[in-house]
Amino acid sequence: MRRTYTAALVKELEYQGKTYRYPLRSIYFGGGTPTWLETDCIKLIMDTIVKWFRINEGAEITLECNPGTVTRDSLRAFHMMGFNRLSIGLQSANEDELKLLGRVHDLKRFLHTFELARNAGFMNINVDVMTGLPYQNPQKLQNTLDTVVRLHPEHISAYSLIIEKGTPFYEKYQFDSVRQEAGMQTEILPTEDQVYELTKQTEHFLAANGYRKYEISNFAKPGYEGEHNSGYWTMVPYLGAGLGASSYIDGVRYSNKTNIYDYIEASEAYDRNDTAGNHWMDEETLQSRTRNDEMEEFMFLGLRMTDGVSLADFEERFGTRMDLIYRDVIAELRREELLDMYEGRVFLTERGMDLSNYAMAKFLLED
Repeated sequence: MRRTYTAALVKELEYQGKTYRYPLRSIYFGGGTPTWLETDCIKLIMDTIVKWFRINEGAEITLECNPGTVTRDSLRAFHMMGFNRLSIGLQSANEDELKLLGRVHDLKRFLHTFELARNAGFMNINVDVMTGLPYQNPQKLQNTLDTVVRLHPEHISAYSLIIEKGTPFYEKYQFDSVRQEAGMQTEILPTEDQVYELTKQTEHFLAANGYRKYEISNFAKPGYEGEHNSGYWTMVPYLGAGLGASSYIDGVRYSNKTNIYDYIEASEAYDRNDTAGNHWMDEETLQSRTRNDEMEEFMFLGLRMTDGVSLADFEERFGTRMDLIYRDVIAELRREELLDMYEGRVFLTERGMDLSNYAMAKFLLED
């Protein structure tokens, strides 16, 4: 199945490469555990991208992996293929939390993977950690943060646990999740106030150790802000290829088929030259955007960045001034000390970041 899937992905990349007109500023192998594929499959995918796409010089090329899914030889091979950034999913340095998350790795395996990555030549590494875990407290979180910072990765992503419907976590913690959202006392998950304190603990500790918060959940040493992350939040067009991948091109969003057999069949249809067009796209996800939709999304995504949104960029994109469209909203949020303006940019204050859902909702426009 892995090689069949790889062949299907190669066919999609060939099609997309013939039609996609933007040069690639970044390439990101993610969406799960791409290192589940054999090394030669990943090389074939990379060779296909190089053949069919224009790639900017110095483009950031990231590979996601989980501890224990790579070896010394595979990491060296990935580095030689052109990958210059590695993202490792640690989540927690505490064994009990890893078991609760259903992770197959332990701390020792993560540390070994990190060491192998450095030895293979990766000088730009991200580590994922999570806050708001069941039974998490400041001491457990601090152990994770201490462990990660001692390794001096260039980038750290710190995400809060989200309980989504249809997941095993939802079945297990759904009642606690409802209590948490309502600001009530919980049994297993941290309360809403405790999640806030854990988040601030993370931010303050990382800042004290040289990591700048450049987006709500991302921290980097100077010069190592994720190009791929920043491009997404600033609405740079992007192309997703593979099972369930999403794309944003010319104001249109769509996603690929999520059933692997449908995805493979799409590639077979491409081989047969069955009708023109994108066989891999899930047509139900195709979304044409109104001008109001675009402006709302521009603000929602841009305000996730600590640098905020440029007034000049807004005017260039939409042909009108932001302060004409959002004058009352900006004034209200500034009075509430959730928003500020400086040198032609609008950005959330620290308090605004803490109340980002409330602040961003103000930028919804009436059709």
